[in-house]
Amino acid sequence: MKGKNYLMYNSYEEAHKLSLEQPEIFWAKEAEKLHWYQKYEKVLETDYPFFRWFPGGKTNLCYNAVDRHALSSKRGTAALIWESPETNQSRVYTYFHLYKEVNRFAGVLKNLGVVKGDRIIIYMPMIPEAIIAMLACVRIGAIHSVVFAGFSRESLAGRVDDAEPKLLLTCDAGSRMGKVVKLKEIVDDALELATKKVRNVILYNRELDTTINWVEGRDLDWSTLLEEKGMNFVEPEVMDSTDPSYILYTSGTTGKPKGVLRDTGGYMVALHATMKQIYDCEPGRDVYFSTSDIGWVVGHSYIVYAPLLVGIPTVLFEGTPIYPNPDAWWRVIEKYGVTVVFSAPTAFRILKKFPEKWITDRDLSSIRYFFLAGEPTDVPTYEWGIKTLGVKIIDHYWQTESGSPMLTNNPGIEYLPTKPGSPTKSAMGWDLIVVDEQGNELPPGEKGFLVGKFPLPPGNLLTVYGDDERYKQTYWEVFPGHLYNTGDYAIRDSDGYFWVLGRADEVIKIAGHRLGTREIEEAVSAHDAVAETTCVGVDDKLKGTVVIAFVVIRQGFQGTEEMKKEIIQIVRDKVGPIASPKAVEVVTMLPKTRSGKIMRRILKGVYENKDLGDLSTIEDGASIDEVSSAISLMKNELGKG
Repeated sequence: MKGKNYLMYNSYEEAHKLSLEQPEIFWAKEAEKLHWYQKYEKVLETDYPFFRWFPGGKTNLCYNAVDRHALSSKRGTAALIWESPETNQSRVYTYFHLYKEVNRFAGVLKNLGVVKGDRIIIYMPMIPEAIIAMLACVRIGAIHSVVFAGFSRESLAGRVDDAEPKLLLTCDAGSRMGKVVKLKEIVDDALELATKKVRNVILYNRELDTTINWVEGRDLDWSTLLEEKGMNFVEPEVMDSTDPSYILYTSGTTGKPKGVLRDTGGYMVALHATMKQIYDCEPGRDVYFSTSDIGWVVGHSYIVYAPLLVGIPTVLFEGTPIYPNPDAWWRVIEKYGVTVVFSAPTAFRILKKFPEKWITDRDLSSIRYFFLAGEPTDVPTYEWGIKTLGVKIIDHYWQTESGSPMLTNNPGIEYLPTKPGSPTKSAMGWDLIVVDEQGNELPPGEKGFLVGKFPLPPGNLLTVYGDDERYKQTYWEVFPGHLYNTGDYAIRDSDGYFWVLGRADEVIKIAGHRLGTREIEEAVSAHDAVAETTCVGVDDKLKGTVVIAFVVIRQGFQGTEEMKKEIIQIVRDKVGPIASPKAVEVVTMLPKTRSGKIMRRILKGVYENKDLGDLSTIEDGASIDEVSSAISLMKNELGKG
């Protein structure tokens, strides 16, 4: 089915071919739709493995997302809709109201001495002030780093040490399922752990926590600052297209946080384009609701920047889909006439547990598309969504690094026939293929590594913050031939449709959140009884994937239930509740290769009681007898023999 063909393409294939063969022409058409103080000298500049989009161009992300609409006939239209079942509050900001609030807070930052290039960490829940802060940062050229307000003090401290922010923005508390989450307390603990110091903490007091600790000389009150230092207008900083806009940390397989550094112009152009090509959104018609969190890339791109760039209302939702009732989302969709929803398969799995009347009792006729991402969508969940909602369910695939979808249907150009379980085909500008370990392209139907050809389209990461070598090693030196390593396994069929089969490295995705196994394993190992551990992600009907911790106990200790509870609590404290193991399994030995590498594939297979296949093919020349012995022992210990 053809879309509106806003660029007058006759088909997906025609548009995609142009985006690969003549990217300068394709992306120049997109860039023309946005405001530039100075036009770029060229569309693309490459210096492998680095690429720069619209070099020489001068622009401002906040101006394009806010001012462009607030100072036009759209000034009175809704920009930001906040719904908080947690606090029973709601607010609607017009574009002009948002413009005024962003300017006021930008004035605060300016008067506190924040200048272009300074880093600011935002550790806040899903409240309008967090988005206002993000927009104020990019308005004055500061680099924001939003940290999910649920990460532990250790996780926050690590990000403080890496980003070295001048300021940290937070609030007294958040709320989840009616329970107060004391954020300021976590911030205080994190800043004690961090080796780098922040100059000030700006506190927005929601009056949810009456026991907040005030650090004299460091902590500043948000409301007081607005009164004393806010400004009616702050001139947007003229930014180079290639200047950084933000740092967003993502899980890796090493302990050090990995900060994805995003540019300004390329990101802006990519997001604006995807709102048309992929999400098929038009001002005056659409209302966008992403159920993600601003601490994740989906929140950055599709709660904050993309909907505002294209000039439509975006819904900011503080809560879960089931609180206070399992119609929390459906109530918001009905209330505001939401037309495009973006969520995760996990949410569908949660909602499936409740009677369908929570959905069918609401008028959801406004929904045009329901997009899913964050993890592979299993076929039963996809089919449940189609049956229950009666709308187009579109699975698509992307990463923190990409900033926008890599595999997707493109209904704004042409809505392709869907294949359950597949996120369809490559997005505009992406030339994705499946290869073997040597980088050779595999024929259709063969499982391999999902990689992208250089250069990547606009919006992708500039580099890893402060670590170009890590950027090269992680993404460009795994395979020969100038191929970008996604870190995922995939299969492509003869029609060009992809199926993403999961991570090829040691990152676990839980409910759409990426967690590094090493971080979890380090927390498990902190228990005195643990001699050795490894954690794997196993299939779970509700969350998609959960963590199972396998531990070998030190002599003199016993693997009691109390010990297991203590280990789980340590993980909750050190990493966060999302990383808590579903189970801690005590084993005598772990299957390893001769080089000492623990064979996670085997652990996962044993736990799920699956056929382990031919063990003689195991890499690194493992001792088959030792491996077989360890597997047999584990099966008996786990009752799976």
